[in-house]
Amino acid sequence: MRRLAASLVLAAVWAVVTGSFSPANLLLGLVLAVLCLGITRQHRGIGRPAVRPVALLLLGLVFLRELALSAWSVAVAAVRPRLDIHPAMVAFPLRLGRDFEIALLANCITLTPGTLSVDVSEDRQFLYVHALDCRDPEALCRSIAETFERRIMEAFP
Repeated sequence: MRRLAASLVLAAVWAVVTGSFSPANLLLGLVLAVLCLGITRQHRGIGRPAVRPVALLLLGLVFLRELALSAWSVAVAAVRPRLDIHPAMVAFPLRLGRDFEIALLANCITLTPGTLSVDVSEDRQFLYVHALDCRDPEALCRSIAETFERRIMEAFP
């Protein structure tokens, strides 16, 4: 039942992202959702839930909120007469251990305007993030940990 609910949520997200609610597009979204959930289930082990649908939905909502806030910040910085930014490369300490979780976090960061995931350390303890405007590296790390990383950990127990 959880897998079906998660598949339906992911299919709906697919339709929103692609901007088409046609039956063919919804079916494609559902097929992709089932495939993605099947892949993540293989990494979880037998008998354990692969995903928590409500937590996954909350992750999507957090991503959309961060996307809007970051887009606004970058737009404001771009239209100012004087470009006052402080770019920085930050080593974000990872609590996530599985490859698909790290990849999901890296994609969430990269898809958010003003930040870019650059690399993962060899020991998978750090994710290197470039920030367009980073006056406080600790605050950036806290923000990533409290938004994306925490929600990913909740969605994929």
